[in-house]
Amino acid sequence: MTISAIQIEIPHAENVTVTEDTLSVDLSDGRTISAPVAWYPRLQHASQAERKHWRLIGKGVGIHWEDLDEDISVEGLLAGKPSGESQESFKKWLSTRTSA
Repeated sequence: MTISAIQIEIPHAENVTVTEDTLSVDLSDGRTISAPVAWYPRLQHASQAERKHWRLIGKGVGIHWEDLDEDISVEGLLAGKPSGESQESFKKWLSTRTSA
């Protein structure tokens, strides 16, 4: 018995909007996908200016926020995966923000 593998092409991000509670990403296939900002603690604790300071990486395969040291992949968003950052790592990052 042979099983054919289906290759799924992941669309690329084209634009990003972050509101108080939602991360929305416009994709190259015409869809817009959204996820709760609460899934990404660094975005949740960011200022509006920091949330707007993003750039596409890997030709739209992911999104990077330089000021937050945060990367989110389109594939992860499509799969419904929240941040995989450990609580220890996040607390360490958060402490550097409050002490600065």
